[in-house]
Amino acid sequence: MKDILDKAKLWLTPTFDTETQTEIQELINGNPDALTDRFYKNMEFGTGGMRGVMGAGTNRINKYTLGRATQGLSNYLIENVKKEQLSVVIAFDCRHNSKKFAKVVANILSANNIKVFLFEDLRATPELSFAVRHLNCDAGIVLTASHNPPEYNGYKVYWADGGQIVPPHDGGIISKVNDLDFSEINFNAKEELIEVIGKDVDDAFIDGSVKNGCLSDDINRDNLKIVFTSLHGTSIVSVPDALAKAGYSDVHIVEEQREPNGDFPTVKSPNPEEPEALKMATDLANKIGADIVIGTDPDCDRLGVAIRDLDGNMKLMNGNQTMVVMTEFLLKKWKEEGKINGNQFVGSTIVSTELVNKSAASYGVATKVGLTGFKWIAKMIRDHESMDFIGGGEESFGYMIGDFVRDKDAVTATLLACEVAAYAKQNGSSFYEELLNIYLRNNFYKEHLISIVKKGMDGAAEIQQMLSDMRNNPLTEIDGEKIETLSDYEASTRKNLITGEVTNIDLPKSNVLIYQTASGTRIAARPSGTEPKIKFYFSVNSSLDSTNNAEATEVELDAKIQRIIKELKLN
Repeated sequence: MKDILDKAKLWLTPTFDTETQTEIQELINGNPDALTDRFYKNMEFGTGGMRGVMGAGTNRINKYTLGRATQGLSNYLIENVKKEQLSVVIAFDCRHNSKKFAKVVANILSANNIKVFLFEDLRATPELSFAVRHLNCDAGIVLTASHNPPEYNGYKVYWADGGQIVPPHDGGIISKVNDLDFSEINFNAKEELIEVIGKDVDDAFIDGSVKNGCLSDDINRDNLKIVFTSLHGTSIVSVPDALAKAGYSDVHIVEEQREPNGDFPTVKSPNPEEPEALKMATDLANKIGADIVIGTDPDCDRLGVAIRDLDGNMKLMNGNQTMVVMTEFLLKKWKEEGKINGNQFVGSTIVSTELVNKSAASYGVATKVGLTGFKWIAKMIRDHESMDFIGGGEESFGYMIGDFVRDKDAVTATLLACEVAAYAKQNGSSFYEELLNIYLRNNFYKEHLISIVKKGMDGAAEIQQMLSDMRNNPLTEIDGEKIETLSDYEASTRKNLITGEVTNIDLPKSNVLIYQTASGTRIAARPSGTEPKIKFYFSVNSSLDSTNNAEATEVELDAKIQRIIKELKLN
């Protein structure tokens, strides 16, 4: 407790403003548990940025932890990017304090003689990625905590290519941040270096979204009835405009969720992965007979899609299903246009469905698989500039079409999902039937995710212990199937548990374990990079001989997943 108290008392010095000092003094006087949680560690500036609960303290998001990160980034840019005038573009979402934090960040950059382009109001994260290259900036920053609870905020950094920072820049920036004392932050803004931006960039972004997300002049877009919800987030300023410009005229917005609001008052969680978050939208879809529901998370980089099943009921697709259908649609268009020549690839991640790999292979297209996170897909594009990137996604409801945005992009992906639905409808099919046809050709793949929350210092230790146990005492069977391989991404090894053969994994180290059987049954485990959680990913598959048997097959696969969860004692 003495170490905690010593760290806290540093925040009572003149380096910190009166409001901050008062908040810390009150905790010292009467709330030792809260004080410990705020100071037991530093808010880490990780490989993409940081995300956490707002408040005073080293383990919180506030003007000082954000300031230290921004000062470190400034120092790194000045040392490593040799330009007469450096520039950075900043965007922010609908969360509490995002606009205020964005101005603090802009002030620090300008104080370090860096030109700042600051969006006038909330904007979608993919527009920030687009704006970095559009404005020829050296970096970009977005203030967002994605779909985390209302008390969270965060900070993500992008490099000049529009992708989030990856090696070597991430390590270099982290080193600069860690070397800094809070007293070294320069808050003295040079207002003449801060330029407010808005409509001109918006128009260019929407034009690019429509160009990339609309793939055929032969699609009857007037015939698709769409329900859209922004879940109180930033997408309300971009998605409706993009749909209208693309030619979708029958769009119905969930009015109760239209207004941006950092409290997200109509949902428990503004997460489009959760059926409950989209309930207002699916209720409206049922009321008006809509074909498709689209919901986006608060910073508009991920989307949830609900469509009608064979019985006409609204069904929320999981992220793997959506990415498979959209990738298949892109591949089909590329093939029809004669553009597939062996020099193309799609992107995926190690915890996403392997069905996308099989689908791409059937078109003669390679799948490059990276670690979790779209920064690795953006890096694939940069590392393989001589190849054509068709599209890429991950299980967590993110997708990216082409490379005009170098991050997951719910604006363009919304257009593509609607293209699939409209094209299928006018050809006597549906989005869901397109998915079933993929299952018929490749096997019915079913995935499931469990997230176990472990808060605080003790929770972090529990998560590490769970992964350590799985690593050091590996499973040998899953639901009666012998485990064939254990992939340990922290050790960079893949071991065949039957033969004992060990091969190297050529990816950056990451605390991820994946067990897999010969039939493709798979369990992956990893700590969340943004929340106090450990995540378990399950994937099972089975052949499907007829769309009429799809429901029964899905029930069997769901039962298999539940048996595995019970076997691992996770329920």
